[in-house]
Amino acid sequence: MEMTLRWYGTGHDTVTLKQIRQIPGVTGVITTLYDTKPGEVWKPEAIRALKAEVEAAGLRLSGIESVNVHEAIKTGAPERDQYIENYKQTLRNLAKYGVKVVCYNFMPIFDWTRSNLFHEVGDGSTALFYEKGMIQDDYNAMAEYILGFTEKYNMSFPGWEPERMAKLDELFKAYADVDKEKLWANLKYFLEAIMPTCHECDIKMAIHPDDPPWSIFGIPRIITNEENIDRFLSLYDDVHHGLTLCSGSLGCATFNDYTAMVRKYGAMGRIHFAHVRNIKILEDGSFEESGHLSDCGSLDMYDITKALVETGFDGYVRPDHGRMIWGETGNPGYGLYDRALGAAYINGLFEACEKA
Repeated sequence: MEMTLRWYGTGHDTVTLKQIRQIPGVTGVITTLYDTKPGEVWKPEAIRALKAEVEAAGLRLSGIESVNVHEAIKTGAPERDQYIENYKQTLRNLAKYGVKVVCYNFMPIFDWTRSNLFHEVGDGSTALFYEKGMIQDDYNAMAEYILGFTEKYNMSFPGWEPERMAKLDELFKAYADVDKEKLWANLKYFLEAIMPTCHECDIKMAIHPDDPPWSIFGIPRIITNEENIDRFLSLYDDVHHGLTLCSGSLGCATFNDYTAMVRKYGAMGRIHFAHVRNIKILEDGSFEESGHLSDCGSLDMYDITKALVETGFDGYVRPDHGRMIWGETGNPGYGLYDRALGAAYINGLFEACEKA
């Protein structure tokens, strides 16, 4: 297991590589080329510069999150083949610089979805929050709500960038005829196209579950539960075809037995990347991103860690999101302090389980 932290890159993150280097047990970062748009080929010189910057700080470029999948691939538009070729070339370029794991998702239009980015928890900290009653059919109202934070705090949020929000009506029209089965077919088409390249380059693709794991705004989501993950893994029989198993994304739904899923897919050797965080599920199905400790939320973090250890997990881990604590300002969910506490706590759980 290698403990990492997500880093958005110089100019896009309030947390510095120097600070990450000082977190005990954190040896690498999971990052991306934030200025590269979905569908563009990642240039070798940009990857080389990113790797050099990370290594100069005494860390490893452990993996990429994400190489985003262009919407044309998800909708099955005529131009998807060119975007798939671009994706394959990006994978080849990443492989030249030692990248072994790429996290991606197949969520239509939106990435993760929350209704409040600065929800007051009650102890003086704030956290990401999903209020189920607020996520209705009016996607424009939700976009305006998020953009209000963008303007107020002069920051953009992954999956909710202003340029993407400006094209929402166009994007929804593109998905008008895309139901769950068509989305499955388009995912299979994508996988069958890229997997030979992944095998050739020895890059493991690790799909991230849909967050939250149910359909929103009338658009389908398919990486949501055990049955669907079984179906996903059956689409291509190769160890390079695997999972980013996220306790927050899957664990926020009471219909998912997350620890059992860890044991099942861990035993299969298909978990390449683990996002380990806690979540507090409320009675109405809303959820709050809590502190990492088991007592802070609805998940048993010890049981999750024990399942990873006992199934021989040797991939990358990150503490995923954190609260904003001690007066810190920055990207919601991606401050320094609470994620550093989470990394230390999770490392302690791994050490205890491995020595038991």
